[in-house]
Amino acid sequence: MIRNYFKIAWRNLIKNKGFSLINIGGLALGMAIVILISLWIHDEITFNQNHENHDRIAQVLVHKTANGKKRTRYTMPYPIGNELRNTYVDDFEYIVMSSFHGDNILSFGDKNISKWGGFMEPDVLRMLSLNMISGSLDGLKTPNSIVISESTAKVFFGERDPIGELMTISNQLNVQVTGVYQDIPFNANFNELEFIAPWDLYASSFEWVRHARENNLWENSSYQLFVQIAEGTTMNAVSSKIKNVVYDNLSEYSKKSQPELFLFPMKDWHLRSDWKDGINVGGFIQYVWLFGIIGAFVLLLACINFMNLSTAQSQKRAKEVGILKSIGSNKKQLISQFLSESFLVVFMAFCLAILLVFLTIPSFNQLADKQIVFPYSSIFFWLVSAGFIIITGLLAGSYPALYLSSFQPVKVLKGSFKTSYSAIFSRKTLVVVQFTVSIILIVGTLVIEKQIDHSKNRPLGYEKNGLVMIEKVTQDYEGKYNALRNELISSNAVIEMSESSSPLTGSWSSSGGFEWAGKSPDFIPNINTICIGHDYGKTINWELVEGRDFSREFSTDSTAFIFNETAIKYMGIENAIGKIVRWGNKEHKIIGVVKDILSQSPFEPVKPSVYMIKYTNTNWINLKLDPEKSAGASIALIETVLKKHAPNVPFEYQFVDDAFAKKFVAVERIRKLSAIFAFFAIFISCLGLFGLASFMAEQRTKEIGIRKVIGASVFNLWQLLSKDFLKLVMISCGIAIPIAYYAMSNWLNNYEYQTNISWWVFAIAGMGALIITILTVSFQAIKAAISNPIKSLKTE
Repeated sequence: MIRNYFKIAWRNLIKNKGFSLINIGGLALGMAIVILISLWIHDEITFNQNHENHDRIAQVLVHKTANGKKRTRYTMPYPIGNELRNTYVDDFEYIVMSSFHGDNILSFGDKNISKWGGFMEPDVLRMLSLNMISGSLDGLKTPNSIVISESTAKVFFGERDPIGELMTISNQLNVQVTGVYQDIPFNANFNELEFIAPWDLYASSFEWVRHARENNLWENSSYQLFVQIAEGTTMNAVSSKIKNVVYDNLSEYSKKSQPELFLFPMKDWHLRSDWKDGINVGGFIQYVWLFGIIGAFVLLLACINFMNLSTAQSQKRAKEVGILKSIGSNKKQLISQFLSESFLVVFMAFCLAILLVFLTIPSFNQLADKQIVFPYSSIFFWLVSAGFIIITGLLAGSYPALYLSSFQPVKVLKGSFKTSYSAIFSRKTLVVVQFTVSIILIVGTLVIEKQIDHSKNRPLGYEKNGLVMIEKVTQDYEGKYNALRNELISSNAVIEMSESSSPLTGSWSSSGGFEWAGKSPDFIPNINTICIGHDYGKTINWELVEGRDFSREFSTDSTAFIFNETAIKYMGIENAIGKIVRWGNKEHKIIGVVKDILSQSPFEPVKPSVYMIKYTNTNWINLKLDPEKSAGASIALIETVLKKHAPNVPFEYQFVDDAFAKKFVAVERIRKLSAIFAFFAIFISCLGLFGLASFMAEQRTKEIGIRKVIGASVFNLWQLLSKDFLKLVMISCGIAIPIAYYAMSNWLNNYEYQTNISWWVFAIAGMGALIITILTVSFQAIKAAISNPIKSLKTE
C-alpha cells in the first residue's frame, strides 16, 4: 500500500512539473538555510566545550559600586591568587593567575615572529585540559620555560621536536621549550593562544609586576584570574564565599567602591559577556535567538508555499478523491496517501538541501568567520535530520492532507464541487503570514544597517585618515624616540609623530583617587588615564575646547593634565583651566580641555579621560603620514628607519581607520547574514506567490479569454489578477510594522548610543514588499492577459 502511495505521489510530481519544482526548490532552499543556521547555532552554543571541565571553569570578576552605579571588571590584584589558595583551598581544584594576552615577539635563530600569548601559572595546562603533543603538563613549572602551540612549533621548527630548544620572548627573556600542545579549536575563547610562559617569569622580569608582588599590592588591579572549582560545589556557593576577599584587604578609602568578587562561568564567556549595573544582560546570545527565529520563519515560509500550492490545486485533485472514496477508500487512507506525497517532496527537498549546504558551507564559513565542518560522521546529526524531515513533512503536509481528504464524492462526481471559502481564506491568511515575516525581516535588516552607520558616523574627536599605529612589543625602542622622530620626519614619510600608553582605538588603563576643590566626599571617580608625548595632539589633530596643548616650552607641563569634555562634566568643574587636581599625592594643573575622543566602543558613550606627559609609560608609536606621498612609499620608508633602530623586531603596523573598522566586524557580520537570510526568506515567499499567481491565471483562463473578447485591456486584466495579492501585502504591512517596531526598539536598547527608527524604514519595507509582489505577480498576469483569447476559450 505504501509503495502505491509513493508511486502515485511520484506520478503527480511528474504531471505537475512547474508546481513540483517550486515546491521542492522552495523547501530545499528553506531547509538548507535552516541547516546552515543550525550548524552556526551549534557552533556558538558549544563554545569552549573542547575543555574537559568547562562546566567547572570560571574567571573571577568583580563588581565595583561608584556613585550609585555598579561596574563589572575583569582585572584582579596580584595577591588574590595566593589568598584564595591559602584560605579556600577546598573550594578550588586549580587557581591560575594570568597576564592579559597580546602580541609578543618570539625568536629562534634568525626568525623573529609576532605571536599571541601571555604568562600564566603552571596549572593552566591541566585546567584547560590541553592535549600535549610533546612534553608534559608540568611544562610551566620551570621558571624559564615556554609551551607553544602545534602551529607555532611548525613555524619555528618544522617537523622536528622542539623540546629543549632555546627561544627568546620580546628580545629580552630567554626560555626553553618544554611542551607543545595541540592547537585549541576555533570555537573557544583561548583559540588564539599561541604560547604560554610561566607566571613566575613574568613576576620576576617586569619591575612593575615585581613591585606588586613584593609589596602585596591589593589596590593595583592589572591581572586576570581563572579558576576551576572543586567537584561537589557550585559556582554560586564559591562566589558567596569569596565575595569580600578583596574588600577585606583594602584601605578604608578604597573600600568605598565596595568590590564584590564572583565567578563568571566559562559556559557564559562567549554568549553572555555583557554587564549593566552589575547584572548580566546577555550579549551574543541575542543573535543566536535572532537566527534561530529567522531559521524557523524561513522553514515556515517554505512549508506555507507547499500548503498553498497543494490546496490551490484542490479542484484538479477533487475527481481523484471522489473516485477513491466511491470505491471504498476511507479518510485515513486518503490522509496517508497525501502525507506520503508530502514526505516524498520533503525527502527530495532535504537531499537537495544537503547538496546546497555542501556547496555553500565554505562561503558561509568565510562570511560568518567560522570553521564549521559538515558533520557527515555524526549519528546525532542524521537522527536530528530524520526528525527534521518527519516534522517538516507533517507541518507541510498535514493541512493539505486533511483538506483534500474531506471532499464529498457526490458533489465532486456531479461537478458541483467548488473550492470552499474557508480554503480560500486559509490560503490568503498564509500569504499574509509569509509577507508579514518578510516585511519584519526587511525592517530588521534596515534598522541594523542604520545603527551601524549611526555608530560609524560618530565624531571621533581626531583625524584618523593617514594615521598609523605601531605597538612597541619589545624594549628595543626604549630611549630612541627623539632619534626615530627626527629621522622619520626628515625622511618626509611622516609629518608628525608621538607616543601613547594606549592605542587610539582603545583605553588600557583607568584609575581613581582623583581629588579637586568642590568634590563631594561621597563621589568616587574613575577616569581613563592615557600617558602621551608632547606631540600627541598635533599628530592626531585633536580639537581644544579650552586652554592650550602640551608644550616643551613649559617645563611644568610634565605634571599638567588635559581632560576631555566628558571628564570635566563628570567632575563638575567649572572654568577648568588653571584648576588643581590632586592624584597620586601630587598636584596637577589643568591646562586644557579637548573634545571627546572616541577610543572605546562606538556603541557606548565616551568615558571620562585624562591625558598626561609620561614617556616612560608608552606602548604605542603614532605616525601621521604625509598626505602628499603615497601610503605605500611612506610605509616602506618607515620600515627602513625602524629596522635600522630595532633590527630584530618584525615590522607590524595598523592604519587607525582599519583598526576602527574592526570594532564593527561582529555586527557587520550579523548584518550581512541577516540580510542574506532576509533575501532568501523573501525569495521563498515570491516562489509561492509566483506559483499561486500561475495557478490562478490557469484557473481563470476561460474568464480571461471572455473578458478580452468583450474589450478588456491588458491593464484591466493585470489589475484583475493582481489586486487581491496587493491587498494581502498591504494587510501584511499593517500587521508587520508594529511588530517590527517593538522588536527592533528592544534590540536598540542594548546600545547606549543608538539611532532612532525613522518612518522611512517602514516605508521602504512596505514599498519593497509591494514592488516585489507586483513584479512577481505581473509576469503571470501579463502573460495570461496577452495570450490569444481563442486558445483560452478552447481550454474547456
